Amino acid sequence: MEEYTLGLLVGIFEIDKKNEYILFYSAWKKPSFDFSLFSKYPNVRIKKIRLPNKLLNFSFWYFGWPAIDKLVGGVAVVFFPNIIFGAVSRDVRVITTIHDLSFERYPECFSWKRRFWHIFINSKKICRRADKIITVSESTTADIISLYEISKEKISFIPSASGDNFCVLNRNDSGLIEVKEKYHLPFKFILYLGTIEPRKNILGIIRAYNALQEKAGKENNEDLLRYKLVIAGSLGWLGGKIFKEIKNSKFKEKIILPGFISDKDKLYVYNLSSLFVYPSFFEGFGFPPLEAMACGVPVITSNSSSLPEICAHSALLIDPDKPEEIFEAMWQIVNNKDLREKLIQAGLKKTKEFSWKKTAQKTLDILGA
Repeated sequence: MEEYTLGLLVGIFEIDKKNEYILFYSAWKKPSFDFSLFSKYPNVRIKKIRLPNKLLNFSFWYFGWPAIDKLVGGVAVVFFPNIIFGAVSRDVRVITTIHDLSFERYPECFSWKRRFWHIFINSKKICRRADKIITVSESTTADIISLYEISKEKISFIPSASGDNFCVLNRNDSGLIEVKEKYHLPFKFILYLGTIEPRKNILGIIRAYNALQEKAGKENNEDLLRYKLVIAGSLGWLGGKIFKEIKNSKFKEKIILPGFISDKDKLYVYNLSSLFVYPSFFEGFGFPPLEAMACGVPVITSNSSSLPEICAHSALLIDPDKPEEIFEAMWQIVNNKDLREKLIQAGLKKTKEFSWKKTAQKTLDILGA
């Protein structure tokens, strides 16, 4: 959500110099985000109230008070970049972005705490209150229409984008060596980068990699045996099952867990990888495959939810419920240089269709700015 909000806001502020923007937030402690980033935009100001979010959210939910537009001194439009608690005066336009309804489609992939949070926030009510809903994929649009019975005319599909910083690096870039050493990365590796949780189907990646190494061993394929698996990212819910799968793997010594990758290092990690695998069960948009393609890395991803929209004809699409398909896609890419190059070029071409400038301009049209 931070990636979407930041990319979109910077895009909007670069385009629109006419309207006034107020960024509202509540925090009891000092936030980790550096709001000075927006100081160069004269038509943007920050409005903070010093209240614990749990207290403010309860007031929004139970009392429908205070109205955010009143707290900031009056506005024409309130824009929510995600499903969040909030109260707004009746005469103020509300625009809300819905990234996905994964919590409706795959509730088993969420903790009880997160399930209760989604019940209390009542996303269906939020959609009905909104004057306009922005979705980041056609898949999410279809879900809102079918699950919440919202009119299609109320919804505008505006895809997100990857940052301009994601690109193919010169192999002599010193940052590549620095990041490789920082995270103890191997020379050849298959990469997953994202939250380590069940919804991302990391168990499927591990089982496919096991099969890949088994076949490489039987065929005495020395080149393929050099490939290691890097599973990078922050630990999410139910990560224990994933670690157990790794522990039980015959090739656990080849599976590397570097942990959280900082935003500034992602570019280098993608460029260092040989192949990116992202067989998620459900995505509202899916930033990582787009980022990997922008860095010139061939991609394997799922044929479900929004991922075919982003990666159609530029990645190998597999059934996330079938690890054997993930394995087969891995095998094809690492053994077929022509296919690999074809995917790299198709991915680079595909990423040009997405930009925060396009996303910002379309969003401005919805906001009426």
